[in-house]
Amino acid sequence: MAGYHTRWVRPETQIHDPERVAIREALAFGKALYDRRTALGLSVAELAERADMTEDEIECIEEGGTTPTVALLRHLAAALDADVRITSGDDLDSLWFEAHAA
Repeated sequence: MAGYHTRWVRPETQIHDPERVAIREALAFGKALYDRRTALGLSVAELAERADMTEDEIECIEEGGTTPTVALLRHLAAALDADVRITSGDDLDSLWFEAHAA
């Protein structure tokens, strides 16, 4: 391919690579958990206690090391007094926890 350089253009095959998508989803999950936890003023230890999880498990999620599952999202949403919101796509803002309506 003439004029192609990997530093200028990302090949289309990389954008939709399932492994890369899974990584972006895990990072979005971690960011959403961190954002909601800090908005509530909770420490990792406090959230771990609320969610009946270990601090290491919470930290692993926040670092993007855990693939989100429906069951885990529901479990954490309950611990965060929130609903889970998901949009199409897999960018960092495609998943978030939203406070329950008052």
